[in-house]
This record gives sequence, C-alpha cells and structure tokens, in this order.
Amino acid sequence: MGAHRRKCDWCGSGTPIVRDMDPVNPDYQYWCEECAQALVIKGDPIETYRELEGEPIYGRLLEEHCTLKRFYSFATA
Repeated sequence: MGAHRRKCDWCGSGTPIVRDMDPVNPDYQYWCEECAQALVIKGDPIETYRELEGEPIYGRLLEEHCTLKRFYSFATA
C-alpha cells in the first residue's frame, strides 16, 4: 500500500504525516497531523520518527507544543 493511500493508524481517516520508527505497539505506526499533535500535547510524543510529507510538519509540532526538552530523532531511510 502506498503512503498516499494509507490512513492514520489511530483515527483511521487522516492522511499520515509521520511514522513512529520505534512504536510501543506496532499497530500504531502512522499518525495524521491531528493525532500526532494530540500525542505531543498529551506529553507522549513520538521520539524516533520519519516525516512522510517531505516537510517538517511533525518537527514543527514538537517545536510549538512540546515543553519538555528531550532528544528526538529524525530517522532517515
């Protein structure tokens, strides 16, 4: 299944913008912007991730909403 056809693993309807490269539950790897933002705001951000849209959308969410200064890893290929 191509990335453009995949849906968010949490809500089942949004287009994923980020992939969790080290998920606690492998059923939840792909996250749309709204669900990813909810994770960040809740205080449970994805720590090792890959941006899917070519833009740092998730990185911006971390910058805007994450108050804890933790280390996050952008995974490449």
